[in-house]
Amino acid sequence: IFELLDAHTEVRGRAGAQPLPPFTDQIEFRDVSFAYEDGHGRSTLRNVSFSVPAGQMIAIVGRSGAGKTTLVNLLPGFYDVTGGAILIDGRDLRDVTLASLRAQIGIVTQEIVLFDDTIAGNIAYGTAGATLEQIEAAARAANAHDFIAAQPDGYRTMIGERGQRLSGGQRQRLAIARALLKNSPLLILDEATSALDNESERLVQEALATLLMNRTSFVIAHRLSTVRRADAIIVLERGRVVEIGRHDDLIARPNGTYARLHQLQLLEA
Repeated sequence: IFELLDAHTEVRGRAGAQPLPPFTDQIEFRDVSFAYEDGHGRSTLRNVSFSVPAGQMIAIVGRSGAGKTTLVNLLPGFYDVTGGAILIDGRDLRDVTLASLRAQIGIVTQEIVLFDDTIAGNIAYGTAGATLEQIEAAARAANAHDFIAAQPDGYRTMIGERGQRLSGGQRQRLAIARALLKNSPLLILDEATSALDNESERLVQEALATLLMNRTSFVIAHRLSTVRRADAIIVLERGRVVEIGRHDDLIARPNGTYARLHQLQLLEA
């Protein structure tokens, strides 16, 4: 997946970069700012600061255009910060190799990257030397084994370009199985369930719960109900962090941005 996205990567300052050791401690966004090079000079993120201890789930919420996806795209080096720094275990991301950085990150988004290959081949993509037993174990953990076993050729079933022969929920569970097989210590989940029906979302949420166990994760979710169990919620507004806290703490602030977003979703429901 990262190889496909490299064409859009605008990373600078990698001369003399060193491999990143296995992540163990914390991730820090230190006064981070970012502006796309579109000629307008507008900043998408401004002076963003927070730290994430290893093993915590961090939810990132905000209105459309607040900068949520831009923020998580900085972590795997799709873009470089234009101000401040992102550090993993005290190392500036600009000083580490992209290959070693991305080897420690798994990504599940609404737009799943699948290939005209077998189900097994798609799950194993990015994990060299994976055995069929390991692939099946990852699929079981992702609530995908049952629908795979029902396919004409099981794990050897061809799924078509972009997985067009599968439903949206099935494609998402393959992506989760791929992330489980890769076993990355860092995870990015970007609107992973926003386009699913209720039954598919239930199965995907169960798989995500398995995926998130004992990992450091950044979760963007349109439905605020999915971030209640987060260790911390970061609320963005116009590229700035305006609130940080747990769900119960933030909802207790009636005039806060998070409380207003929550109330709007209740009204829509």
